[in-house]
Amino acid sequence: MDSRSATRPLYLGVVGPGEDSTDDHREVARRVGLLIAQAGHFVVTGGLGGVMAAACEGAREASGLTIGLLPGDRRSDGNDHLSVALPTGLGELRNGLVVRASDAVIAIGGSWGTLSEIALAMRTGVPVVALPGWDLPSQGMILADSPEEACRAAITAAFARTRATD
Repeated sequence: MDSRSATRPLYLGVVGPGEDSTDDHREVARRVGLLIAQAGHFVVTGGLGGVMAAACEGAREASGLTIGLLPGDRRSDGNDHLSVALPTGLGELRNGLVVRASDAVIAIGGSWGTLSEIALAMRTGVPVVALPGWDLPSQGMILADSPEEACRAAITAAFARTRATD
């Protein structure tokens, strides 16, 4: 999947459960992060464990850049696979920053934090690609069955959005 472009790299949010994530969620997230980095784009997460750490781990395997917008005040709270750890001191409110810093969001699994990020993205026009997790109405969301499909859809939607807003 080579989606490199003459334009700037995309910032693709990967959201999902932290410590409550399953092995399947983490494996999907690791693959998504790897594919994003291989395509030359950046991974944006909430910077903690679970899906966030797995996506960052996958991206780092491909020498990709990972950005974590942390809920607390300490960089050291971030996962070990972050290139950039930004403490916000905002708690869960940092979910809005994750969404607004992203050109598109890939949602993996379901948790209350993930649901808030999906809702914020939908309300602000940030494309959402959802892998199995929450059983939500798909109005406006792109549904994907695999990490590869999710990454292709997110990159396409993000390029379309950034062209429209640049």
